[in-house]
Amino acid sequence: MIIYPALDLRSGKVVRLRQGDPKQQTVYSDDPLQVAQRWIEAGATWLHVVNLDGALAEANDNEAILEALALTDVRIQFGGGLRTLEDVQRAFDRGATRVVLGTLAAEHPQLVPAMLARWGAESIVVALDARDGLVVTHGWQRATGISAIELGKRLAAEGVRYALYTDVSRDGALTGVNIEATARLARETGLQVIASGGVTALSEIVALRDAGNINGVVLGTALYEGLIDLAEAIRLAQIGA
Repeated sequence: MIIYPALDLRSGKVVRLRQGDPKQQTVYSDDPLQVAQRWIEAGATWLHVVNLDGALAEANDNEAILEALALTDVRIQFGGGLRTLEDVQRAFDRGATRVVLGTLAAEHPQLVPAMLARWGAESIVVALDARDGLVVTHGWQRATGISAIELGKRLAAEGVRYALYTDVSRDGALTGVNIEATARLARETGLQVIASGGVTALSEIVALRDAGNINGVVLGTALYEGLIDLAEAIRLAQIGA
C-alpha cells in the first residue's frame, strides 16, 4: 500500500482546508518545494498534489509549482480543476505521473474511455468525493445526487482502475478516516481505492492496509500537525506487500 503525502496548493502556499471550505484555511508553508523535499527524505515515493485554486476556479500559477516538483525524485498524482482534455494534457506536460479527475469524470463520464485509451489506466485516478455517500464536484461545492458506489461501478465498467475516495465531512477534521465506506467502495466496485479524508492515527493505516483492495492512503493534516510520522506510516503500509 502506498502512502501519498498531500501538498494542497493555494496561491503558491501549502495549505489545508477543513472539509474543503476555503474560509477554513490553515497555511503550513510558503515553500512547497521545501515541504516536498521533507516528505521525500522521509521515504515518500509519491506526492498527492492538489491545485485548490483550480478546483475553486481561482486564478493561480500552481502548474509552475507542479513543473518544479516534477524535477524532484518522486512521482506526482495531480488534481484540482482538470475539467477539459486540454487541462489534463497540460498537467502531464508539466510532469504529472497520474492525474485525478473529479468534476470531469462525474459530469462527463462518456469522455473517460477516450482518456483511458489516450493515457492508460495507470495514469488516471477518478475522485469519488462524497458527502453522505453522494458524490460532490467543483471543489466539493456541488452535489450530484449519484452515490460514490454507483459512479464507481459505472467507471470501473469503462476500464477505470483507480479511485480516490474522500468522505469530505472528515477531510482536515482529524476525526478519523471512514474505513467502512472506503472498504465497501473497494469491495463493491473492484476499484483500487486510495483512501483520503481525516486520517489521524497509524492504526487507521493498518486497518486500511488489511481491508483489501486499498491501493494507498493520502495523509494531510495529520502529517502537518505532527500526529503521524511519515517514515513509520510508510513502513506499516508496506508490511505484507
